[in-house]
Amino acid sequence: MKLNGFLSSLDNDDTLLNEAKTLGFVTALAAAPNIISPNEWLACLWGNTEQPPFTSTRQLEEYIGIIIEIWNEARQSILEGAWIWPDGYTLDDDEIVSESTRDFCEGLLQGWQLTHDDWNELMPEGSENGALLGGFLLSISMLFDPETALAALAEHGAEGLEQFKEIYDAVPDMLTGLVLRASEQN
Repeated sequence: MKLNGFLSSLDNDDTLLNEAKTLGFVTALAAAPNIISPNEWLACLWGNTEQPPFTSTRQLEEYIGIIIEIWNEARQSILEGAWIWPDGYTLDDDEIVSESTRDFCEGLLQGWQLTHDDWNELMPEGSENGALLGGFLLSISMLFDPETALAALAEHGAEGLEQFKEIYDAVPDMLTGLVLRASEQN
């Protein structure tokens, strides 16, 4: 992927989000019910500092181009109901989810915070749509922190590992379904 190559080429002090967190963050913005200008969220990708962590304008422009391309591809696949997990973002026998899946979910949850008000307006708590939104966010949270989720499932007598596969497999349909439902209401 272009982003990973770009990030690898930088002499970076880890100021920028890694590839997986960036993909998750940008996917959340691409799924937003109301489009938010990249000018409002790009700095979040480097810690919300005023100064981007690039040594040249060319690097900044290349980075922005890659991010916009990711946003466009994610938005198109979501609206077409064709979004899937990025390659290599999988479950893991030892860790329940791979590091890239965990990081993607972390980025998605971070990006979701910027769109929270728009989602809650369209899908308020206590409504059927709000329950769907809550279920999606709970699923992403479980994939982000599977150890805590397993402990909570065990307290309720549920066998967690099977449920993680079901949750993981359902995320693409949940994400695209939420966005399509929101677009019908918006």
